[in-house]
Amino acid sequence: MTNLTDPIFHDEKAAEKHIEVSRWNGEPVCPHCGSTHVTRMKGKTQRGMFLCNDCRDKFTVRTGTVMERSHVPLHKWLLAMHLLASSKKGLSASQIARNIGVTYKTSWFLCHRIREAMTPINPEPLGGPGKVIEADETYIGGKDKNRHKSKRSRKGTGPITKQSVVALVEREGHVRSFHVANVTGPLLRSVLVQNADRRSWLMTDDFRGYVTVGKEYAGHAAVKHSLGEYVKHGVVHSNTVENFFSIMKRGVIGTYHHWSEAHLGRYTAEFDFRYNHRDITDGERTAVALKGIEGKRLTYRRTDKLAA
Repeated sequence: MTNLTDPIFHDEKAAEKHIEVSRWNGEPVCPHCGSTHVTRMKGKTQRGMFLCNDCRDKFTVRTGTVMERSHVPLHKWLLAMHLLASSKKGLSASQIARNIGVTYKTSWFLCHRIREAMTPINPEPLGGPGKVIEADETYIGGKDKNRHKSKRSRKGTGPITKQSVVALVEREGHVRSFHVANVTGPLLRSVLVQNADRRSWLMTDDFRGYVTVGKEYAGHAAVKHSLGEYVKHGVVHSNTVENFFSIMKRGVIGTYHHWSEAHLGRYTAEFDFRYNHRDITDGERTAVALKGIEGKRLTYRRTDKLAA
């Protein structure tokens, strides 16, 4: 899928067939009851529809996926997915709207649905025996003094008002980043023990919040950034996670300009996805994203931010 002239990006029938193969390997499965006893319906008004001969429900290739109840043509979905998966620092909803020929509002919602497809379900813990996990925190957003006066959180210029993001990176492996309410020792511990195998070695900077939880790991070493120390003994550093943050922040500054607090968790999932599949082609990365469309109807009632 690296060639943008591929019919799946321009022809609806080709796109529909491609998604059928990706989702069902050519043999449709009823998303309502799981039966494979399915009949493809015929007729102009029933194109793309299937009838389950067991539960008697009708469905399409969109049913039970992030594309359900969307009126955007499937070939435009595939093109948007390819563009978002292949752009290292992301692609704005405005740009995607121009590229695929939809409104900005449609593009914005479509992009968030694709980010849901990029989000893994119940991923395995990072690290393990002999592995190294780097942990660090950063802050996304601008300064309070740069906001319009009516939107400032405090009088005057005020302190920096940003959103907190914590990331864990396994060296030579995957990354996992989270939008958190604030950066405290108990919250850092919650993120670490739920996502990083405690048989791993933990590498951090000298932030005090890592001291206590570091004792729960096979080993904990830190570099003292406050003293200008960035590498110790050639292996103790947090440069890998900081490099990940540098790509993320270039995406914020140069592409998106602003991430709202409500959806920041989806943006971090997008950058995690591209980093975790950095060693494959754009087409293969898009195919992985397409595999994640099932069972992820997007609603805005849940929160992506870890509670304090």
